[in-house]
Parts: sequence; C-alpha cells; structure tokens
Amino acid sequence: MSTDFPPGLTLRHPQAADHPRVLAVMDDWWAGFQGRAGSLRRASLLPRLFFQHFTTSGYIVENDNGRLMAFLVGFLSQTAPDEAYIHFVGVDPALRRHGVAAALYQRFFELAEENGRHTVRCITSPGNRTSLAFHTRMGFQIEPGDTLVDGVPVQRDYDGPGLDHIVFTKHLDRACVGEAGTIPASPPHDFIW
Repeated sequence: MSTDFPPGLTLRHPQAADHPRVLAVMDDWWAGFQGRAGSLRRASLLPRLFFQHFTTSGYIVENDNGRLMAFLVGFLSQTAPDEAYIHFVGVDPALRRHGVAAALYQRFFELAEENGRHTVRCITSPGNRTSLAFHTRMGFQIEPGDTLVDGVPVQRDYDGPGLDHIVFTKHLDRACVGEAGTIPASPPHDFIW
C-alpha cells in the first residue's frame, strides 16, 4: 500500500505548538458533531500531553502554506510490547476522499512494524458508520462486544459509564491493501475517533 500524500502536502511529527492548532480546527472538521458536548469531548480526548510525550508516533500534515490539513495521534503501547494504538485522527474536509487518512494509517502501521509491533488497536463511537466503514476497509476487525448497535458489536461502558465503543484490532502480518492494490479512499466525513 502506498503512503504517498497528494502533492503540496508535508508530513512531520507533532510538537507542543501544534496542540492549539489541532483543537482550533476540530469543531469545523467535525461539522459541530454532537454540538457543544461533542466539542468538549473531542478536546478532552486530546490533551497537550499527546503533543509533548507521544510525538514520535504521531503525524501532522500541512500544506505548502503551513496550514494544518490532517493529523494522527497514536502511540506504541507501554504495556503490551506487541501493540500500538491509534488514538485520534482528523482530516480537513477539503482533503477527504483523497487517501490522506489511509496514508496516515499506513505510515503508522509501518512505524509500528519498525518497532516490533504486530497489532494495532483503535475505537470508534457506535453509530459512526463512516468510521466503521473506513476501519473495516483498512483491514481492522471488530472485537466482540456485550451488546449490538445497528447490528454491530459494541462494548458498553468501555471508557466509563455511558461511553460505549466499537473496538477494532488489526494484525499487521495481514495485507493492508485495498481493492486492486490501491489505498482505500477516506470516506466523505472522516469522523475516525
């Protein structure tokens, strides 16, 4: 699978100064998803510590003018030496369906493998069909849950009371290539978390 980005984009690791930049675009990029409560939840999921202590496993994508166009926050597990975790990903709506999210994921898969990791985990919210479709196209499997939402296994109270999630696992020894060997296109609304 290619990790190429569209022309005019630069990939780098995040820095502490990127934290406010990422928070500033999230409401726009998520189109106000879940209103004020969703906005606060997204911000609380991305504290500054990810931009200070997990920089070598995250990515920032900027255009030629230095404008933030996409990001991926992930890390190599401290507890499970064979695992890595993708925590949060966002793509500017203008770049969706151009393979940017898929290329970010592929870069993270490569980083994980270079560091001896063979399993990548992540989660998404129940009902987030776009994220569900994206992750399954990227080769993630849904872990069993204790309930079903729209026919999809969900783990209730995964992150605390009322915070149910779909839990994904991808084993990197499997091919991560989409149809005909191409990068699967990012869906129109990359609500990936």
